[in-house]
Amino acid sequence: MNDSRPKILVVDDTHANLVAMRRLLADCGAELIEADSGNQALALCLDHDFALILLDVNMPDMDGFEVAALLGETEQLRETPIIFVTAAYADDLARMKGYRSGAVDYIAKPINDAILQSKVRVFLELHGARTQLQQALGEISERNRQLQVEIVERERIEKQVRHQATHDMLTGLPNRVLFHDRLHTAIQRAQRQQQNFALVLLDIDGFKEVNDQHGHPAGDALLQQIAERLLAQLRESDTVARLGGDEFALILENISESQQALQICQKLCEVLGAPYTLAVGEATIEVQVSASIGLARYRDHQRANDDEQLIKTADNAMYEAKRGGKNRCVLAENSAE
Repeated sequence: MNDSRPKILVVDDTHANLVAMRRLLADCGAELIEADSGNQALALCLDHDFALILLDVNMPDMDGFEVAALLGETEQLRETPIIFVTAAYADDLARMKGYRSGAVDYIAKPINDAILQSKVRVFLELHGARTQLQQALGEISERNRQLQVEIVERERIEKQVRHQATHDMLTGLPNRVLFHDRLHTAIQRAQRQQQNFALVLLDIDGFKEVNDQHGHPAGDALLQQIAERLLAQLRESDTVARLGGDEFALILENISESQQALQICQKLCEVLGAPYTLAVGEATIEVQVSASIGLARYRDHQRANDDEQLIKTADNAMYEAKRGGKNRCVLAENSAE
């Protein structure tokens, strides 16, 4: 059975004194452990956590002052209270030496039973209060650690939820919601800073045939590779979003000239038109598609003063590219006043 009582170490080289201490402290509520030398006391202190040490001063091999001084040099033991038991209590020099060695109190020999029991009770109560405080601090520390873990996990989940709400699950690109937000921001920035940007709408030619012939897993793998190619071609400041199905939208920042935007879109047509190798299950298939791209520069369409009007302008240009034979880029005609 595990003894949870506090422990008191009684150190005295005289057996009769140990027996007397055992009798006096039998009902103190603590487990008594005895040592008959300073060396034995030091060894026991390394193996036990004592609430109190009753230490005889006069011992032959190592006196109480030496024992207390050595205990004070050990970090894990220096907080253990020591009461010196001595016949030299009236000696002020001895008493001062004891305090310097680490003693917290003295008991004079011959021992007064009531004084001994009273002092031991006080130190046991202090030990009990300290133990409860340490337990409470430990519980608080553990709870704080758990709260930190919960906060980190909650922040991770919230970040994941926010990302899922604004990004396409298949490609990881911004979805329609985030695209509209960034387009609105781009319009405001262009108006405020007199900058220009281009809106690009892009539709994949031949995507339906891939889906019909090879199945939706092939179509999904194709969309993921298309997204990767688009991201690789754009600058960090640009935005590429998946609006749904095989339709993508791009916001090209700081486009000063129409020719600059056309060159980017023509490069996209070239890159997206290269063959794709798709892993579908255990099979590997090769497919080829193209892109029809509609392009509208914001400054060329000042009357398109909201995002929906600008989207419609780019969308019309994209359908013109489809009607013109696909795999091409069409710049919307300048309608600015």
